[in-house]
Amino acid sequence: MGLFGGMPVVKLTDAAVARLKAIAAGSSTPIAGLRLGLDKGGCAGMTYKIEMVSEPDPQDDVVEQDGVKVFIAPSATLYLLGTTVDFRTDKMASTFVFENPNQVSACGCGESVSLEAAKV
Repeated sequence: MGLFGGMPVVKLTDAAVARLKAIAAGSSTPIAGLRLGLDKGGCAGMTYKIEMVSEPDPQDDVVEQDGVKVFIAPSATLYLLGTTVDFRTDKMASTFVFENPNQVSACGCGESVSLEAAKV
């Protein structure tokens, strides 16, 4: 599950794994994992949707890495295929960052992206 053509839909960096484990450990309610999806919107057409979930949708694709589960909305799978999820901290913010080979462009602020479905 969570594999497409033998490869995981998404990969997590060590920093992303560590951050997700810290979030789960600090939560007052049980967290099953991180759910990734896409919303239409923003100036480039789509935005990444990230949410911690206690119960994933049974139709989600599931990627498990180093004890962390990532649930991917079925409608987002082809747009996220091959994506690496990182967690970065700089002077201004701490945030999850997506390195997505399916990204065609992004708006100036980086909040909205234009994606094409992976050609499989």
